[in-house]
Parts: sequence; structure tokens; C-alpha cells
Amino acid sequence: MEQALVIWSLQALLTLEIMTMTTIYRPISDPLEFDTFGCHPFENDPATPDRIARQVFLRRQVADWNVNMKDGSQLQFWGFKDPDISGSDSPWPSMTIRVKQGEIFHCEFKPTKGAHTIHWHGIEPTPMNDGVGHTSFEVKSSYTYQWCAHQAGTYLYHCHKNTVLHFEMGMYGVLIVDPVTKSPDTSNPNYLYDPFTPGSTAEAPGITVGAPYGAESILVFDDVDPVWHKLSHNDGMCGDDVGLDKFNPRYFLINGVHNGITQTDKRTVTRTTAGKNVLVRLANASYSKLHVTLEIDAWIVEVDGRPLRTNVAKGAFAKPKLLPKGTRLEVAVAQRYALWIPKIPRGDYSITGNFHHWITNKKHFDGQAIAKIVAT
Repeated sequence: MEQALVIWSLQALLTLEIMTMTTIYRPISDPLEFDTFGCHPFENDPATPDRIARQVFLRRQVADWNVNMKDGSQLQFWGFKDPDISGSDSPWPSMTIRVKQGEIFHCEFKPTKGAHTIHWHGIEPTPMNDGVGHTSFEVKSSYTYQWCAHQAGTYLYHCHKNTVLHFEMGMYGVLIVDPVTKSPDTSNPNYLYDPFTPGSTAEAPGITVGAPYGAESILVFDDVDPVWHKLSHNDGMCGDDVGLDKFNPRYFLINGVHNGITQTDKRTVTRTTAGKNVLVRLANASYSKLHVTLEIDAWIVEVDGRPLRTNVAKGAFAKPKLLPKGTRLEVAVAQRYALWIPKIPRGDYSITGNFHHWITNKKHFDGQAIAKIVAT
């Protein structure tokens, strides 16, 4: 009886508070809100809050360059470079970052040519270190990002300033978090997962405990609309119509390599020894619906940095899913998949990406790029 009376009293109090609340209506077009949230986000160079000792440190700066396209034209691109590594100011994607699960990561970021950010897509750090300017700040001249690599998997990092344009301009790269444990199998030295306890079951047929792999293929699919590459840093941010609602790609690439040569370029051809496990990491950096097919059976073992696992001792994870050869895998914008090919047989295997319009789903003209795995 007393418990029921308490519940009734709380309900009555809540109802009274709701009835007496004052609602302040404000139009969506409020100039102050639009100016600070959309048009001119807060720019600052604060000290890193709660800064602790790091295990990984690197630096990133903003670079721009002209890229020769396959038809002979030149387009302007932007990206991230590492001032400590010669040759890192090269065409997109920007350099891959790899850290170990559990490591504390610091990145000293010094943008140029205006404010920028680095968003660690899928990592989920604190708001100050997430690199989304609208919810924290945009880096004016210098900031050191800090986060912990909690979950092994495949991620992206990219600029979140005027995001749609800056991503298209090439300001992104792949971020990989590797498990802590190294495989004892010297022929397959790397792990996809942290291994389970000894005696635990395999993940799925052909996927041994911990998933050690001997070869890795990282494939980033992208498309390019040359009209967008004539725009400037802040174009489209303040309500001006610069055509960002229209995307008509003319070029289709993998790892910055144009279609037509992706089946022979070393950046898009993975060579391995027959009988080894192969891990394929796919990322869609295009603004198209990407339809991917393989010429060999594979298992989907990770989606957006989250593993697909079966061992109940580690929790109720989704199971790895078989992707039969020739079966279409649709990869959304900024989505990542990891595919597992166990003990690959001798042969050449194509990985084909078809680019489809994001609304009509119609395939773009010339919208195909093909990578290869060669097992000898």
C-alpha cells in the first residue's frame, strides 16, 4: 500500500511539473543559432583536457595538391600529411593509422588554410576529442587529440569541418585498431580478434580461434565529381547554394587508383601464398551506393569496427555471415566491412565495386572499379 502511494505521488508530481513548465518557442531560423551551429562554428586551440601518458603519438597537418586524373585533367585535393614522414603529402586516401587495442593515442593536429578537425569515425571518444566542430570546436591552429582504442576493428578518420565538401576533397584515411595478442602461428602472424580461452570453439567453418591471417587487403572505394573540386573551404556552410545537393561523379577509384588500372597497380592488388588466410577490409568513401562482389567465398567477420563472433563465453555476439562468391554486398557511405577468406586456394580473384546513384540506385556510367587478390 505504501509503495503504491509513493508511486502515485511521484506520478502526480511529474504531471504537475509538466503542466507548469514554460515552453520557449524559437524559430528554426534563429540567426544566433544558425550562425554558431551551422555557419561559423566555434574555433579554438584549447589544452587537451585530462591529458594522460600516451602509448602512441603522431602528427597530422593539412596539405593540398593537384592530382592528375585519367583523362589528363588536374583537380585540387586536400588531405592530411605527417610532417615526420617524407612523401606523406601524396594523393588520397591519407596515410593509414594503426594502433593496438587498449593504447592511449595522441595526435597533434596543426591545420592550415583555415580551421579543420579530425573526426575519429566509430571510435567514440569524449566530445572534446571527437573532432565534430558543431558539438565542441574546430581547431584554429593546434590541438592534441586523445582517446583510447577500446575495440579492435576497421575505422576512418576525416575532417568534420564543412564535412560533405571536405570529405569529397580527400580529407580522410583508414584507421585500424589491432588486437593486443599476436598469433603464435608464424605463417599467419596477425589476429583479427583477441583469441578466446584455450579450447574454445572456432568462430565459423574455416575461421580458427582468434582468426590469424597471413595477408591483408585494404580497399577504399571512392568517386569524384570534378565540379566539387572547384569549391573553396567554406563554400555551402552559410546557406549559399553552391551545388552540394548535386553529385555527378566522373571518376571511380580504389585507394586513389583509377578504374582501368586497379587490376594491375600494386596499391590495389594483394599478393599472397596459397593456403594462407586473407583478411579484406572494405571502406566506402564514395557518395554512391557501393555494390561489392567477390569471385571467392568469404565470411563477413566485422561491420563498422564491431566484430561478428560466436563464442558465448565472450558474450552474445552476432555470428559471422557467409558471403558466397558472386553475392552482392551493399556498402553504405562511410561503412566498413571486414571479409575473411580462409586458406585461399591458388588463383586470381577479383573484388568488384559497382557505384550506384544514392537515390535512384542506377549504376553510374563507367562506375566500376576492380581490385584483385593473387594467390600463388
